[in-house]
Amino acid sequence: MMELNSQHMPYHAGDVVYVIYRNPHTQSVANVQEAAVVHNPENPNELSLFLYETYYPLTEEVAVYSSEAEAEQAYSHYFGDH
Repeated sequence: MMELNSQHMPYHAGDVVYVIYRNPHTQSVANVQEAAVVHNPENPNELSLFLYETYYPLTEEVAVYSSEAEAEQAYSHYFGDH
């Protein structure tokens, strides 16, 4: 799944964001992916992330970054060589 993140930023349907996504089949593999902020199809009053043809809840538990550079920096911090 996606990495945890405590930052909270207001998002709107139509925003393009970046997330650190863990491969569900190989948890040791993670990368930065572009996602769209959309209305939840099951509850239009809530926002979701649309990634890989799947809707994910947009909560404070998801690492969401407003730019690819910011996401890459976080990825390097958590997954890069130390």
